[in-house]
Amino acid sequence: MQYYSTNKQASPANLEEVVIKSLAGDKGLYMPERIPVIDRSVIAAMKDKSFQEIADLVAQAFFGEDMEPQALVEIVSETLSFETPVVHVNDNIYSLELFHGPTLAFKDVGARFMARVLSYFILRRGLNREVNVLVATSGDTGGAVANGFLGVPGINVFVLYPKGKVSPIQECQFTTLGKNITALEIDGTFDDCQALVKAAFVDDTLNEYMQLTSANSINVARFLPQSFYYFNAYAQLGRAGKADDLIVCVPSGNFGNITAGLFAFKMGLPVKHFIAANNRNDVFFEYLRTGTYNPHPSVETYANAMDVGNPSNFARILDLFGNSHEQIASLISGYRYTNEQIAATMRNACNLHQYLLDPHGACGYQALADYGLKPAETGLFLETAHPAKFKETVDRILHSDIEIPAKLQEFMKGKKKSIALGKGFEGFRNFLMDF
Repeated sequence: MQYYSTNKQASPANLEEVVIKSLAGDKGLYMPERIPVIDRSVIAAMKDKSFQEIADLVAQAFFGEDMEPQALVEIVSETLSFETPVVHVNDNIYSLELFHGPTLAFKDVGARFMARVLSYFILRRGLNREVNVLVATSGDTGGAVANGFLGVPGINVFVLYPKGKVSPIQECQFTTLGKNITALEIDGTFDDCQALVKAAFVDDTLNEYMQLTSANSINVARFLPQSFYYFNAYAQLGRAGKADDLIVCVPSGNFGNITAGLFAFKMGLPVKHFIAANNRNDVFFEYLRTGTYNPHPSVETYANAMDVGNPSNFARILDLFGNSHEQIASLISGYRYTNEQIAATMRNACNLHQYLLDPHGACGYQALADYGLKPAETGLFLETAHPAKFKETVDRILHSDIEIPAKLQEFMKGKKKSIALGKGFEGFRNFLMDF
């Protein structure tokens, strides 16, 4: 399959080129020339299949013509060593718990899948120089990518994160690993980190010197696998007789997650409506309300992984719907929440339903509640990370002392190793060229 740029000024590329390059030469994001549609009968039958069997079907639809079948099956198997269960919270609201992977965050699926796909193409191409992965993180991406790529031969990973703006546990998941993982502590915001990564990809001098790619959701191999768990959630709800009239709510930051859900929808997944839940970084909410996209500097909130003022994947959403605000607004609703509202939701869910939300999941849960589900509708929100990853915030809000899972405790035993950099591109470029 060929992929084109959302800016329409770059030449089409195949999957191998897209995965290795990440960003098109015209600074656009790659999109597949067509979206494969899965027959409704096949989707209906997914309720009788395992997560891996479902993911095999979806992966084959998207990547099958560009990769060897057995290799793709093995990559899916290595990626999905854990489940993503649907949990009943209350009434007709369910949570899709995406925090059962190695770093207890939803991005484990995409990061692990991409690491293996990139390695597959590196070996196939026989590259005689290392590939350098640049990834900006507002919290969970850094840990998922660092652990997904840890120890992979021929690949160096540079994690750029905003100083003082990720939780201590999130930080230790990518600053304590060593080996082929380098953590760069940027004196700025997530948007500054993301701008550095994008600038690196279009800098001719840097790209002549080293092979660069990204593991952010701008990379096709990072965001598309996240469609797996939308199909899996539909299958789980189907087993319970709750898959009809499905409303899906996604806590949204850089919009890779909801974009994967929209791709699943375009592939035939019968979702009735989507909801994008924002914190105070509400650029998409304002777009839905006004039809005008107006990026602005990000604001620090309790839901730090959603602190994005200029979400990259907005370009993909526009492209999916032909730049039609009317079509987008008819399928997607938006809600936004302050820190005070997030805290109130977390307390209510804990006290009334004995369900422990993290700040991001709280936005998703509350948006479903505010949307006003009809009796026949089923609401599903994505709980994207384990609450213990935000232990200080959660404990302060709930007056609790939540247990830290063993997986997280292991990360906390390591010693922080990071390199401090400013937000200027020249300093970043010099660091990479001297590495």
